[in-house]
Amino acid sequence: MSVIIQIFGTKKCRETQKAIRYFKERKIAIQFINLEEKNLSKGELESVLRKINIDDLIDTDGKYYKENGYAHRVFDAFETLLEIPYLYRTPIVRFKGDASVGNTPDKWKQWADSLK
Repeated sequence: MSVIIQIFGTKKCRETQKAIRYFKERKIAIQFINLEEKNLSKGELESVLRKINIDDLIDTDGKYYKENGYAHRVFDAFETLLEIPYLYRTPIVRFKGDASVGNTPDKWKQWADSLK
């Protein structure tokens, strides 16, 4: 079976674990990309941004964001996300031309149902 769902996140992230478990329980092939090892490419990020607002991709509640003062910085979100994967809100889940960020089981269910 070919990979159908891409999940970007970290192994420690509980929300990412929920996404992985959701699709595995339904026997849907996934590709997990660990953001601690490999960041989204420019093309992958552009693809995600066709469906998700860039502000929704930034984890403003995250430790890295807070400890490094991003709330008080002016920064280019696109370029910064390409350089610093710790700023992503996860999981980022891609299916065909669609994408979601965070725990979005309603969206995942739509995707899973479309595969039946």
